[in-house]
Amino acid sequence: MAALTGVAVVAAGAVPAAHAAQRATTPRIVVKDGVTQPVFSYQDAIREHVYVQTNLDSDHDGKPDRVNVDIVRPRETERGLKVPVIMDESPYYDNLGRGNEGQRKKYDANGNPTAFPLFYDNYFVPRGYAFLAVDMVGTTRSDGCPTSGGPTDVLGGKAVVDWLNGRAKAFTPDGKPVKASWTTGHTGMIGKSYDGTLANGVAATGVKGLDTIVPISAISSWYDYSRMNGIKYWTGEQDGLAEVVDTDAKTKCGPERAYLGKAQDDETGDYNAYWDTTNYRTGALTNVRNVRASVFAIHGVNDLNVKADHFSKWWDGLKRQGVARKVWLHQRGHVDPFDIRRQDWVNTLHKWFDHELQKIPNDVLREPRADVEVGPDQWVRQADWPAPAARSVPLRPGADGSLGLKPAVRGATGSFTDLPGPAGAGYAEADLVADPTTAKAYRAAYVSGPLPKSVRISGTPTARLRLKMDKPTSDLTVLLVDYGTDTRIDYLGAGSGIKTLTTRSCWGESTAEDSACYLDTRTNTTTAPLNIVARGWMDAWNRSSLSRQDPLAAGRYYTIGWKTLSQDYVLKQGHRLGLVIAGTDSDNTTETPTGANVTVDLAGSSVSVPVVLAPNGVTAQVAPAPTAPWRGPSKVDLPRQQRRFY
Repeated sequence: MAALTGVAVVAAGAVPAAHAAQRATTPRIVVKDGVTQPVFSYQDAIREHVYVQTNLDSDHDGKPDRVNVDIVRPRETERGLKVPVIMDESPYYDNLGRGNEGQRKKYDANGNPTAFPLFYDNYFVPRGYAFLAVDMVGTTRSDGCPTSGGPTDVLGGKAVVDWLNGRAKAFTPDGKPVKASWTTGHTGMIGKSYDGTLANGVAATGVKGLDTIVPISAISSWYDYSRMNGIKYWTGEQDGLAEVVDTDAKTKCGPERAYLGKAQDDETGDYNAYWDTTNYRTGALTNVRNVRASVFAIHGVNDLNVKADHFSKWWDGLKRQGVARKVWLHQRGHVDPFDIRRQDWVNTLHKWFDHELQKIPNDVLREPRADVEVGPDQWVRQADWPAPAARSVPLRPGADGSLGLKPAVRGATGSFTDLPGPAGAGYAEADLVADPTTAKAYRAAYVSGPLPKSVRISGTPTARLRLKMDKPTSDLTVLLVDYGTDTRIDYLGAGSGIKTLTTRSCWGESTAEDSACYLDTRTNTTTAPLNIVARGWMDAWNRSSLSRQDPLAAGRYYTIGWKTLSQDYVLKQGHRLGLVIAGTDSDNTTETPTGANVTVDLAGSSVSVPVVLAPNGVTAQVAPAPTAPWRGPSKVDLPRQQRRFY
């Protein structure tokens, strides 16, 4: 048997008495059935905090920013045991809290932590790990100013990894230098939303010693969090979020927030040099090409906060780099896997960290790479994502309002006007998708016949529109819609697809201050006559570049193509697939309609949908021609998804 890092291996045969006595008193990690066992006391664990010094001065006070690191580790690390680290760097520890229950850290009179949010410490410390809850620069007990995903946010976390590997300095609360002599240096970062985003960012610096990351519902480029193709989801995003996470006096970081507010350029929605500093996929400082860590990503395909393109674009980059990776994709919104598939999640995460940090040769990387939820609590396992059998099928709008495989006759057109809705902004999604066979001025809709068999979409649809307009630009919205009554996960409703119960289950060891027991959850479903499968937006004058605007000449045709949000979804037998093309979407954007009249050349337009092909060919089943008159639901209730940060 090969020696395993951090795992004591006892050879068979006689052992000299002196060595046997020493071995008996040396703490060691115990492995059984390929995973570490809970042999260390959580009650007796060491709880402390240190300040890691960075080379940053984000608050411009003339002193290096120091990052507060709260640590819990087995007491046996004082007697020679060296352990790897699981680290959650977060800006939310003293404001929004962490997890479904909004937990915060607690401290004793000496400022040492007594309770950590989430189950990572309770579960993994008894199994031979240290857990670090790191306050992001500018938040909680760390120095500096938060920058909404900017370089200082990321480099603060990198400094902690450097300290764990002997490359940075840290100090005790009374100012004494301190080294992380108790760790192997093998570090994994985990976290949801902003926390997972920081894991992506730190990995994209290429820092040595970061062996793995587990980003959950995580951002991979902050431009894509704030907008798509020049369309703004929100305004005041960067400075507003920085203010939310900073609980210091508002004057302290006022100049930094003013800079963020200006640099984000809400006036145009364009990509610029500022956004490049917050881009972990292709940025100058943070780039997927730098990633050394393995990646276990988790994302909701219906997350309308951190949208699914953050995962899919990051995943594509990791694939090109040959990074070891694994993924879970679910049908909910911004939800943690702990609240979806709890037992399987804890077991899989345990095996993942044991393999990547303890270097235990279990089978976690020999399992299928992707777990994908295709219906309420219905999961499939496959070799990769998208499904390897998926192929792109171009679907075409017809002059008769149909959606099929054949292009419309030459010269056929559709039209709509980018009009303000009842509230003054654009039209809501419910208005855009309701009653698709009835002509409406603010959208054009096309619907297939009933599907003869169920069909699975897996990947990222692509819209390609040939159009002209009478103004320099217009917002463009493309929606793929599943028309058919079904019980689906209620990702738009309260809880984004989960319901929190009153019962609790326990995951690890507890103390009087830090319980390992958490409220249970269950899947929340709704029965509805339709579901929006894929969404995509484009500001027409950003069609050629995100960094500059190119106004359209009135009356001239242009071909504009872009990818929608990614999806994995089963269209059921008897349902119909719809395509809606419209102007401003008031549910998902903050844009003002331009009033442009848009004419779509149907023969030159299509939406390509990645479809899992059956051996006998499935393309004819995706969008069959309508065979009889049909009218879709005339009244639709589509709530706005709650924007969850925790």
